[in-house]
Amino acid sequence: MGFLISSCAAKSAVYKNIDQAVYQNEFEMGIDAIKKGQESKKPIYPEKNAVSLFLDKGLLEHYAGKNSDSSKDLQEAERLIAEAYTKSVTADVASYIANDNTKEYPGEDFEDIYLNVFNALNYYRADDIEGALVEIRRLTESGGKLNMLNRKYEGTGPNAGEYMLGQLKKIGLSVNPQLPQGNSVKFSNSALARYLSVLFYLNKGKSDDARIEFEQLHAAFAANPNIYSYPFPKSAEDIQTVPDGKARLNIISFTGLSPVKEEGTYRSLFPFFRNPVLWVSEFKLPRFVQRPSRIDRIEVAVEGEDSFNLELLEDMGAVIKETYNARFGNLFFKTHIRILLKYAAIDIAAAKVGEKNGDLTAVLSAIAGKTAADAIESADIRMSRYFPDKAYIGGINLDPGTYALTVLYYSKGNVIAREEYRDVRVRTDTLNLVETINLK
Repeated sequence: MGFLISSCAAKSAVYKNIDQAVYQNEFEMGIDAIKKGQESKKPIYPEKNAVSLFLDKGLLEHYAGKNSDSSKDLQEAERLIAEAYTKSVTADVASYIANDNTKEYPGEDFEDIYLNVFNALNYYRADDIEGALVEIRRLTESGGKLNMLNRKYEGTGPNAGEYMLGQLKKIGLSVNPQLPQGNSVKFSNSALARYLSVLFYLNKGKSDDARIEFEQLHAAFAANPNIYSYPFPKSAEDIQTVPDGKARLNIISFTGLSPVKEEGTYRSLFPFFRNPVLWVSEFKLPRFVQRPSRIDRIEVAVEGEDSFNLELLEDMGAVIKETYNARFGNLFFKTHIRILLKYAAIDIAAAKVGEKNGDLTAVLSAIAGKTAADAIESADIRMSRYFPDKAYIGGINLDPGTYALTVLYYSKGNVIAREEYRDVRVRTDTLNLVETINLK
């Protein structure tokens, strides 16, 4: 029987100072904590985890309004992800089954997607709509990342875990089906990316491109009901129908922190080894842990106008867990093969010792070998820790002018945070987009 026997959160303790700053929306402090952590004898982000370093630093810089610094770091993360992919294509078999912690962290699919979203917002803040569109097109064009993601997950079968079980059976190995094995991936489009694409195209006056992207926005909801299990946001519909003489004020708000990987230790049976000591095996595999946000409603009050609630556009945490499933099935397969090979070598060595020195020495040899093998196994829990959990949108049609905004964050009917925005200029024939961030 496969079951979870422990979970190790100790590795996440190194991020304590950064986490505390982020929870308090003190993003400058978080950036400083990263810099100080990298200067220590044991850097928070080792050399082989450079992708996470640049992602985390780039995100906190975005939240802090350091748009240029954020763009540089997010682009470096993107370059490293592409480089790691190239290396993986040419890797040999030994490298394939090696523990992932011994290799450079290659980034996850969701990280490669969402870094472009936040870099697009960096360019928008810098009043560079064309630069923002370049970032979004890297996702949305026919050869872009979303299309590649769709092709990548085609043919994964009804259940990725079943596929891996089948592959193991082909080489004569059995697997306890109760071990975590991942599921097939059902995500191929991002409503968040498509929504921003519509806004940017409308700003450039490219109505036909905006129409196509709006159709894709609807398609994202239709094709991915396990992710988009909530109603299509009315405010997304409204961006295309702004009355003459009015200007549209759009709000996008990011809340909470995405789930993170932690190490789970699982046990299963290998009853076919000669030495019974090796019958109980240990697997160390990542599992996602939620970091639930307290925020359950966001209200925006515009000076002299009616207030309105923001609507959920994208459950980023759900996307993160969904896209990871494809890699998890592969990871499970590699881990199973690696542990079997280790235990087989231990079994052979223990048998040889037993032939010379008796059964007791064989048992002691197997115990020592198994203890050593299990000790060096560890789950790869590397990932970016500071992507938001959810993206909300809303908007209102206004007379052109300058307004004051108040954003109220609610938890169970009580206001737990408030943000004031003064002198928000709302103009016709341009994109008026206010981004709010509260990661509590």
